Amino acid sequence: MTSKILFGFHAVGVRLKTAPASVLEVHVDGARRDARMRQFVERAVDAGARMIDSDDPHLTRLAGTSRHQGVVARVTPLPPRHSLDDVLDDAEAAGRGPALVLALDGVTDPHNLGACLRTADGAGAHAVIAPKDHAVGLNATVSKVASGAAETVPYLMVTNLARTLGELKDRGLRVVGTSDDAPHTLYEADLRGPVALVLGAEGSGLRQLTRRTCDELVRIPMHGAVESLNVSVATALCLYEAVRQRAHLR
Repeated sequence: MTSKILFGFHAVGVRLKTAPASVLEVHVDGARRDARMRQFVERAVDAGARMIDSDDPHLTRLAGTSRHQGVVARVTPLPPRHSLDDVLDDAEAAGRGPALVLALDGVTDPHNLGACLRTADGAGAHAVIAPKDHAVGLNATVSKVASGAAETVPYLMVTNLARTLGELKDRGLRVVGTSDDAPHTLYEADLRGPVALVLGAEGSGLRQLTRRTCDELVRIPMHGAVESLNVSVATALCLYEAVRQRAHLR
């Protein structure tokens, strides 16, 4: 049976909550007896998980990192996400408001992706999309940094990002990209309607084809010595500006 590793309280906890049958076993640090661990073990047992006492060296080997927080789970992969159309149709049927999609072009660092997914979850984004050949997949590090959001936010890797953005435009979404040389700022853009926000990797930014596909380019105002922000920070600013504008629609 194919399996994968999740680690950290949030990542494993969300999987236990959303898909308990997929959790094959949970390894915990037997030497850790604090309240957080006791509460986690109680929830895992209630979810029917097979619990295995372990030690820090073994957990580190399983997780591939020492940052496991004393919790490592072996799980079966969840079924593939539906298509982007299915995700947006379901959100529309559920009355979740105008579509809000995050597109990441060239983000290959798992820590950045995890942080972006966590922000996308908090902002209520309907989906995160990325190109298959210029992006990191959902690995254990992404899941840990995302604090459970990797289990809740649809992350769809597409063959051709520009073509997918074009399809979103056909659905009525406005495609707004970010660029340091854009004539207008983020705060001048109208993000109240259906929108896809497109961000590139720090330094390289958006690829030319992606850039040309956007309906509008905006920049985040920078008033200090640094020229750009980390993509996960920029993602938070863009998504929550959309959230701020949409609050007036309720």
